[in-house]
Amino acid sequence: MDQLYSSALLEKAVNEFAKLPGIGGKTAMRLVLHLLRQDASAVESFGQALVTLKHDVKYCAVCHNISDTEVCGICADNRRDHTTVCVVENIQDVMAIENTQQYKGVYHVLGGVISPMDGVGPSDLQIQSLVGRVAEGGIREVILALSPTMEGDTTNFYIYRKLENAGVRITVIARGVAQNDELQYTDEVTLGRSIVNRVVFTGKL
Repeated sequence: MDQLYSSALLEKAVNEFAKLPGIGGKTAMRLVLHLLRQDASAVESFGQALVTLKHDVKYCAVCHNISDTEVCGICADNRRDHTTVCVVENIQDVMAIENTQQYKGVYHVLGGVISPMDGVGPSDLQIQSLVGRVAEGGIREVILALSPTMEGDTTNFYIYRKLENAGVRITVIARGVAQNDELQYTDEVTLGRSIVNRVVFTGKL
């Protein structure tokens, strides 16, 4: 049964919130009613933060992580090990690995994994820019830290084939992360150990 609204403005706001991933109609209604109870200044601040995010956020020119500047804070940090690059699927994975405090290198964010079923091919990802970073020199190790799913393994293999003759050590995180688990949902201790105990990638799916 469709929800009946006493206000067209309320209905529109609920419908917009319901478009967010993981947000159903009831949750959307709770969020909208919560905002209605807040001071106007708080709601305006909330809305302005979203508008500013959309207009002003940047993607790092080096690793493609989200940043406020052209080069993100991790890539700009001279204390990091710039000879080691950890390849991840998305920005959430960068945050998950950083929370382990076990990794001191830099990153490369692919923006997804190869998934023919979803129409995502190598050209849709930041793979060629990774190849370019390696070709520039100075990188000794590339860590493949993609989720242990079929899509993640396929992407690992594709990257390995692109870099196998580039003169860099190619490793993969240890399988402490359960099969089919996404990196961002793995607990920090397990994820940290999987980075520390990484092994040489053999080029097998």
